Amino acid sequence: MNFYLLSLIKAAVMVGALLLTLLYLQWVERKVIAHVQVRLGPHRVGPHGLLQPIADTVKLLTKEDLMPPGVNKFLYVLAPFLAIMLSLISISVIPFGPAVDVAGVTTWMQLADVNIGVLLILAISSLTVYAVVLAGWSSNSKYPLLGGLRSSAQMISYELPLGMAVAAPLLLSNTLSLRGIVEQQSHYYFGFIPAWNIFHAPFPQVFGFIIFLIAMFAETNRVPFDLPEAESELVAGFHTEYSSMKFAGFFMAEYANMITACSMATVLFLGGWNPLFSPRYGSNYVPAVLFAAAGLMALWFALHPPHKGDRKTMPVFGLAAFVLAAIFLVPALQAILLPLFWFLAKAGFLIFTFIWVRATLPRFRYDQLMRFAWRFLFPAAILNLLVTGLLVALVG
Repeated sequence: MNFYLLSLIKAAVMVGALLLTLLYLQWVERKVIAHVQVRLGPHRVGPHGLLQPIADTVKLLTKEDLMPPGVNKFLYVLAPFLAIMLSLISISVIPFGPAVDVAGVTTWMQLADVNIGVLLILAISSLTVYAVVLAGWSSNSKYPLLGGLRSSAQMISYELPLGMAVAAPLLLSNTLSLRGIVEQQSHYYFGFIPAWNIFHAPFPQVFGFIIFLIAMFAETNRVPFDLPEAESELVAGFHTEYSSMKFAGFFMAEYANMITACSMATVLFLGGWNPLFSPRYGSNYVPAVLFAAAGLMALWFALHPPHKGDRKTMPVFGLAAFVLAAIFLVPALQAILLPLFWFLAKAGFLIFTFIWVRATLPRFRYDQLMRFAWRFLFPAAILNLLVTGLLVALVG
């Protein structure tokens, strides 16, 4: 009974954390892009705009839900729900940490352990294109239809290099289990160089990691590969005819896919929950030091406020950072919190990279995208896989 109860609790915590992350990830993206482009971003609703996502949610919930004439009603309604459902399934097999003891029950920091987790996520990610194609076709409009066709062409072009980029670290780890892949990266070369697949002998997967990230930009329809929703050509692409929460559903799915992509990159290439350096060199104290430094920085901004109101809000943020630093020093909680910190830090850095690229790079032309996929990325992925396989066979 404890197992089933614990599984329900883990599912509830994961769903709640994911939905909260989806709610505030768009706030983070708008803030980062605003700072890159020397703008303020959201700042009127709540301190530093922290209540802006809630205001946006209320607006979308109360907005009129239009049904354009001539649409295929069933598929038109199904498309956004299919996008959300498929994007949320993948996160259930991502391992966020090792086995921990909770109330006398040993459980993994993972909702479901599947011994072919890599294949499951690849299969689900390849199905997400159906939601986009169905939305484009069922809308009975030329712009959404063109957006759906573009998405299917992107999927065909980038699935091949993506699959080969994933296969290379699998050769190094010799397992399809996501948990097993992370455990294979838990040791250190010479005691301080992490044996993550991006550094793993006999052939570090630097090129595989870059190919995987580029392919995931296309898979998630993110800039510079957001051709299915190019507003300069297709108004809004596949979701042009959508409004209210159906419109929001596609954006929720996009952010959820981005989280899954960054989590997969963390598991496959960056060692999952394993720290950057060994605990013998003090990696257990890194979170506490970082949060304490953040608290001191917040207090400095409270004394030298750059914006009106910072004198009141920054002490609160500083106190919260100091509390988090103290929590990470509690030995009884470190077994749970430290793996989560390292996993989320790596995935968060990759999410920041996605946002950074959106803020700085222009959109590719459609012919440039297809040429780049078939003439450069595909051969590079084949070469990386062949060299990895050859060296693994020679060394092994």
